[in-house]
Amino acid sequence: MSTRHYAAVRQTVVGCYRGGSISAEPRINDRIRVPEVRLVGPSGEQVGIVPLAKALELAQEYDLDLVEVAANARPPVCKLMDYGKFKYESAMKAREARKNQAHTVIKEMKLRPKIDPHDYDTKKGHVVRFLKQGDKVKITIMFRGREQSRPELGYRLLQRLAEDVQELGFVESNPKQDGRNMIMVLGPHKKKTEAMAEARQAQEARKAEAKANPGKSQNAADADAPSDEDVPSEAPAEEPAEA
Repeated sequence: MSTRHYAAVRQTVVGCYRGGSISAEPRINDRIRVPEVRLVGPSGEQVGIVPLAKALELAQEYDLDLVEVAANARPPVCKLMDYGKFKYESAMKAREARKNQAHTVIKEMKLRPKIDPHDYDTKKGHVVRFLKQGDKVKITIMFRGREQSRPELGYRLLQRLAEDVQELGFVESNPKQDGRNMIMVLGPHKKKTEAMAEARQAQEARKAEAKANPGKSQNAADADAPSDEDVPSEAPAEEPAEA
């Protein structure tokens, strides 16, 4: 389809809705083109079916807008309201909803069957952090060479890790062999939204403490600031290091 043809089709589609452009915005005041409406008052009271001219007159008396809230009803339902204030409050609610929206992501941690104690503790610490953030964790045991003939080593390691973090998470997917790897998925007991709320509360508490103690040095203030490990991450993170 050529650019000119596409533009013509788009213009036709856009203009087919009551002779005007398609918009998500409701019709208000003189944009409402029906003989009568079912009117709802400013406080939600039912006024009843009234001529459009009468509804517009009442809107002018109240210094409000006449807003069509149910265009498909017969007759359409209109309400008296401050439309500018309504749009602002709706935008703020949508913004807050997006702010509180939580996406559980799957982190990944890779281990070797014969991992040494220090590396195990480090890896476990990452798993603990992820679960505290409300994220799932995919644990992958990587077998190499002759290790592939000893799958029980990986199984025991996964069982040990699951037991070590059982207060924070549970085994969502039991260990299973996948080629040269063995995989287990841990799920958090805590929901993502709860983890995010706790992180925000901790951050606000640190800010309040810093404000109450202005004599602290800049280094101390930096130490009190939340780190990436304190605040839940919204992006999947894979640990590249292998033990």
